[in-house]
Formats: sequence, structure tokens, C-alpha cells
Amino acid sequence: QVQLVESGGDLVQPGDSLRLSCAASGLTFDSYLIAWFRQAPGKEREVVSSISTGDGSTYYSDSVKGRFTISRDNAKNTAYLQMNNLKFEDPATYYCAATYNLEIVGGTWKMDYWGKGTLVTVSS
Repeated sequence: QVQLVESGGDLVQPGDSLRLSCAASGLTFDSYLIAWFRQAPGKEREVVSSISTGDGSTYYSDSVKGRFTISRDNAKNTAYLQMNNLKFEDPATYYCAATYNLEIVGGTWKMDYWGKGTLVTVSS
């Protein structure tokens, strides 16, 4: 049974940093692209970042580029999202997801497995 478990969400102030973790089990982790998504109340879920297998190439949405860094440790079956300079527009539930073969249909990323999310809140 595949499980993705996110952790690291917290209440922080603008400008603070957080590191989210995504611990995976039940799959051959280094064969899966890992992506982080977020969903704020009343908004659609959006992809934030992804990291591929092999060369570990990365993708960032424009809203987080330069502030967030995705990484993975295949030996630990864990992916990370380092979030720096958090802003008022960043609060959301953050989800990690995995896919063996990424398909993007109509702008929607089709992922094979999802975690249950971790909450990030930014408040002064």
C-alpha cells in the first residue's frame, strides 16, 4: 500500500521559512516524479513545484520561484519543500503527490498517489 505523509506545516509570520517533508512508502521512490501542490480555502488546487527522477530536474510555479526549493533524498524515500520568505498569499494545505509517468491534461497534473496534506498558515 502506497503512502505519502506530509509534515512540517505550521503557523509562521511573513518572511519566515518552513521546510515541508513528504515521506513515502510502498513504492519505488526513485522511480517517481514528486510534486507539491497547495490549495487555499475557496481556491483551486495548484501545482507549486516538482522534481523528476534521474537528473532531478525541477519545476516551480511563478508564484514561488526564487523562494521555494524542492529536493529529494532517495535513500530516505523523502522529498522536501524548503519555503523561504513566506508571504500572505502562501497559506494553504500543501500536498505531495507522486506519479510514475507525468501526464498533464488540460493543465491538470495527473498524479498516481496523494498525501493528505499539511497546513501552512502565515499570520502577523
